[in-house]
Amino acid sequence: MTSEGTDGGTGGGGIGALSPQDEAVLGVERRSWPRPGAKERVIRERLGISPTRYYQLLNALLDDPRALAHDPVTVNRLRRVREARRGRR
Repeated sequence: MTSEGTDGGTGGGGIGALSPQDEAVLGVERRSWPRPGAKERVIRERLGISPTRYYQLLNALLDDPRALAHDPVTVNRLRRVREARRGRR
Protein backbone atom coordinates (compact mmCIF):
# COMPACT_ATOMS: atom_id res chain seq x y z
CA MET A 1 0.00 0.00 0.00
CA THR A 2 1.89 3.04 -1.16
CA SER A 3 1.09 6.43 -2.58
CA GLU A 4 1.61 6.74 -6.28
CA GLY A 5 4.61 8.80 -7.20
CA THR A 6 6.36 8.62 -3.83
CA ASP A 7 9.05 6.47 -2.33
CA GLY A 8 6.85 3.95 -0.60
CA GLY A 9 4.43 6.51 0.76
CA THR A 10 6.80 7.91 3.36
CA GLY A 11 9.53 10.45 3.47
CA GLY A 12 8.99 11.64 -0.06
CA GLY A 13 7.76 15.06 0.87
CA GLY A 14 5.83 14.98 -2.38
CA ILE A 15 2.47 16.50 -3.04
CA GLY A 16 -0.53 14.38 -2.27
CA ALA A 17 -2.21 12.47 0.49
CA LEU A 18 -0.72 9.88 2.75
CA SER A 19 -1.18 6.24 1.82
CA PRO A 20 -3.72 4.20 3.78
CA GLN A 21 -0.81 2.37 5.43
CA ASP A 22 0.79 5.66 6.49
CA GLU A 23 -2.51 6.82 7.97
CA ALA A 24 -2.85 3.49 9.80
CA VAL A 25 0.64 3.86 11.29
CA LEU A 26 -0.26 7.30 12.63
CA GLY A 27 -3.54 5.86 13.93
CA VAL A 28 -1.68 3.26 15.95
CA GLU A 29 0.51 5.98 17.46
CA ARG A 30 -2.53 8.07 18.35
CA ARG A 31 -3.72 5.40 20.79
CA SER A 32 -2.53 4.60 24.29
CA TRP A 33 -1.63 1.00 25.06
CA PRO A 34 -2.77 -0.78 28.23
CA ARG A 35 0.05 -3.34 28.50
CA PRO A 36 3.33 -4.36 26.93
CA GLY A 37 2.94 -6.33 23.74
CA ALA A 38 -0.53 -5.06 22.84
CA LYS A 39 0.80 -2.49 20.38
CA GLU A 40 3.11 -5.00 18.70
CA ARG A 41 0.23 -7.45 18.30
CA VAL A 42 -1.92 -4.77 16.65
CA ILE A 43 0.97 -3.87 14.33
CA ARG A 44 1.28 -7.48 13.18
CA GLU A 45 -2.43 -8.25 12.98
CA ARG A 46 -3.91 -5.05 11.57
CA LEU A 47 -1.03 -3.70 9.52
CA GLY A 48 0.49 -7.04 8.53
CA ILE A 49 4.07 -5.84 9.07
CA SER A 50 6.76 -6.49 11.65
CA PRO A 51 7.28 -4.02 14.48
CA THR A 52 10.74 -3.26 13.05
CA ARG A 53 9.25 -2.26 9.69
CA TYR A 54 6.54 -0.30 11.50
CA TYR A 55 9.10 1.82 13.33
CA GLN A 56 11.04 2.39 10.11
CA LEU A 57 7.86 3.69 8.45
CA LEU A 58 6.98 5.77 11.49
CA ASN A 59 10.40 7.41 11.62
CA ALA A 60 10.14 8.36 7.94
CA LEU A 61 6.64 9.74 8.51
CA LEU A 62 7.90 12.09 11.19
CA ASP A 63 9.92 13.88 8.52
CA ASP A 64 7.09 13.94 5.96
CA PRO A 65 5.21 17.27 5.76
CA ARG A 66 2.07 15.38 4.64
CA ALA A 67 2.05 13.50 7.95
CA LEU A 68 2.38 16.76 9.86
CA ALA A 69 -0.54 18.21 7.91
CA HIS A 70 -2.62 15.05 8.47
CA ASP A 71 -2.05 14.71 12.24
CA PRO A 72 -0.01 17.59 13.69
CA VAL A 73 -0.63 16.69 17.34
CA THR A 74 0.66 13.13 17.00
CA VAL A 75 3.56 14.01 14.70
CA ASN A 76 4.76 16.89 16.88
CA ARG A 77 4.52 14.74 20.03
CA LEU A 78 6.55 11.98 18.40
CA ARG A 79 9.11 14.46 17.07
CA ARG A 80 9.62 15.77 20.63
CA VAL A 81 10.09 12.21 21.93
CA ARG A 82 12.56 11.45 19.14
CA GLU A 83 14.57 14.61 19.82
CA ALA A 84 14.67 13.86 23.55
CA ARG A 85 16.03 10.38 22.83
CA ARG A 86 18.65 11.79 20.49
CA GLY A 87 19.67 14.27 23.15
CA ARG A 88 20.33 11.48 25.66
CA ARG A 89 22.73 9.67 23.31
